[in-house]
Amino acid sequence: MTRRAPSFARAFAGRWRITEMDEWDEIDLLGSAHIAFTGKDGGELELLAIEADLDVRYGSRDGAACAEFSWEGFDDGTAISGRGWVTLGTAGRLVGHIFIHKGDDSGFVAERD
Repeated sequence: MTRRAPSFARAFAGRWRITEMDEWDEIDLLGSAHIAFTGKDGGELELLAIEADLDVRYGSRDGAACAEFSWEGFDDGTAISGRGWVTLGTAGRLVGHIFIHKGDDSGFVAERD
């Protein structure tokens, strides 16, 4: 069954450079840390030594458009997974939070790449 993305999902579409994180300083180990939203329910995440695919659902959080996602991929060759969310912040930036399953978590800010 194909899901139709809400019209506001277009606001998230594309690649976003992760510029700030609450918990980690060296986020560009594999290249520019980023999160990308593609299509109706997909995307990718790259930060630290993590490369992952996203499974995205669009909705609202506290009255604002948001994208909630689960992710799975690899951290320096080891399988890893987690979840997260983003909302549209001020000045056209994304504000969100990433959780590593049974591990750390961090807030982040991203700007359109």
